Amino acid sequence: MLKSVVRAVGAAVRISSVATSTARTLPLSCPTLCSPSSATTRPFTRSLWMLNNNGASSGYRPKLFSSKALNPSISCGCGSLHTEGDKAFGAFLSDEIKEELKIQKNSNLPKMSGGWELALNGTEAKLSRNVAGEKITVTFNVNNSIPPNFEEEAEQGQQKSAEEEPEIVSSPNFVVDVTKRGAKHSLVFDCHFPEDEVSHAEGEEESDIFAIREVSFQPEGDTDWKENSYTLNTDALDWALYDHLMDFLADRGVDNTFADELMELSTAAEHQEYIKFLENLHGFVKCN
Repeated sequence: MLKSVVRAVGAAVRISSVATSTARTLPLSCPTLCSPSSATTRPFTRSLWMLNNNGASSGYRPKLFSSKALNPSISCGCGSLHTEGDKAFGAFLSDEIKEELKIQKNSNLPKMSGGWELALNGTEAKLSRNVAGEKITVTFNVNNSIPPNFEEEAEQGQQKSAEEEPEIVSSPNFVVDVTKRGAKHSLVFDCHFPEDEVSHAEGEEESDIFAIREVSFQPEGDTDWKENSYTLNTDALDWALYDHLMDFLADRGVDNTFADELMELSTAAEHQEYIKFLENLHGFVKCN
């Protein structure tokens, strides 16, 4: 009798574990970002290629589990493991790099209007300009700047033509730092591109394509956000005060035109970093 109870409890635990595992793997649906038409875009090819029954252009489709044993190659003198899977992976990456280079519109990054100076440090970018004794700095990172953009047909596994595929637009969060001469603190704005265009009143001819999430005073020249400094969250902010904050940024060159150009710059920079990553990954897998 005791053994029967133990077996029943064990079966219940296994069923519960399977249900939990299944729940963790359910895909999350995210709405599509409304992006300006003038931003630089390219076909959304990174994830949708897995939905194609034929796999990549090389003809190889990776499998989660393989019944074949690994067959390491001994022709390479580097001493690392090399398998048939590595060979197929390298062939796929080679084709993928060629395709990404084809759709790259320009190897040079687009210029920002308004006298902004650009400084790059890997995936981090900093834009700066001086206006009448004030220094305005805008920083952003292209990592995780591509929003999910899966349509219903893609989720159902239906392949679409290249002309119908959604386009990739990098829309990073960015921080605006305004510093006045002689001041010990900077006024810092944490901004983002909302899923829908922000509109504060009916009848407006043009809505904002970016939004302010938080505002705070931070020590001048300090790159770390101090959590002990009061931070104003705009979720429940009076619209009149919010509009004045947006006008404050616009007077310093951070407006819709700037945000549009920032997305164009970020899209091009992110694509460059993506191609570099593929090239490094290809070299690592192939062991050149």
